Amino acid sequence: MKLTKKSHACVRLEKDGRTLVLDPGTFTEEDAVVGADALLVTHEHPDHFDEGRLRAALEASPAAEIWTLRSVADQLSAAFPGRVHTVGHGDTFTAAGFDVEVHGELHAVIHPDIPRVTNVGYLVDGAVFHPGDALTVPDRPVDTLLLPVMAPWNKISEVIDYVREVKPRRAYDIHDALLTDLARPIYDRQIGALGGTDHDRLAPGASTEV
Repeated sequence: MKLTKKSHACVRLEKDGRTLVLDPGTFTEEDAVVGADALLVTHEHPDHFDEGRLRAALEASPAAEIWTLRSVADQLSAAFPGRVHTVGHGDTFTAAGFDVEVHGELHAVIHPDIPRVTNVGYLVDGAVFHPGDALTVPDRPVDTLLLPVMAPWNKISEVIDYVREVKPRRAYDIHDALLTDLARPIYDRQIGALGGTDHDRLAPGASTEV
């Protein structure tokens, strides 16, 4: 697969001429969903889910479909019958030729006074795992972990321990729009030195093979 990083938590995966887009939210470029055959959304927060952007993508491509949890699906399914699919932990499905497993149930705790929303992670083709806003550990090996490095709900020690627990072959940063350029070398050095795996980050628009 070809993996292209978009801003914040969004990535595009391409293989065999088809494109899967994960979590195109409000922090992500407008072109992130262009040409998408399938879209996956981990949860309802706007930095992962932009309703207007997804509606535009479905209108532009009548064959495009979305897989997501109920809180997001309920906002779109009436307008696009048969094209918005509700999923939950343990589900498996095929989207645009990609095999997908669903892992996880709840968003990480931001603060005890803030109710937790549902959140699912997606393991694509048994290789690339996008956890959304949670430190979910799949019950199977992960080759490429998309690693949420900076969020209101995490700290770097938790990020490092998450990499250690998942034990991916490599980890690429996501959820990084809140991380300043000044701080990036600190995160790169500490995660790389302590995580126990190959750690890297891609600039928005950059691609790699996974």
